[in-house]
Amino acid sequence: MTYHFSTTTQMPFEEAVEQTKILLKQHGFGVLTAIDVQTTLKEKLGVDFRPYRILGACNPQMAYKALQAEDKIGTMLPCNVIVQDRGNGMVEISAVDPVASMQAIDNPSLGEVAQKVRDQLKAVIDDIAATTKR
Repeated sequence: MTYHFSTTTQMPFEEAVEQTKILLKQHGFGVLTAIDVQTTLKEKLGVDFRPYRILGACNPQMAYKALQAEDKIGTMLPCNVIVQDRGNGMVEISAVDPVASMQAIDNPSLGEVAQKVRDQLKAVIDDIAATTKR
């Protein structure tokens, strides 16, 4: 089982970031954090890195259900979605597969929540892919 699902697009990088945020919102997620990895690595290490953004996405209803089922699950929240420049005009958008990341936790209630979140994140990635094909 893979730990993420992805799609690629020819949208400019910043447009892909904004489109991803819009689609996350449409599917019930807020973006709690946005880490600009390129800038951070330049500031902290003085190295050049491709445009790479980590969006910490959270669906409050699903997070609440997960926290009720497993009080330490906060160590795995929020769900990360990345947008990265792959070169040659291609940008890749990837979302964590919460079902894969929750496999180590033996809690059927949590598994149900993870499946719902997976379906929602997969829908975001599928919508980005559909937008690209238009």
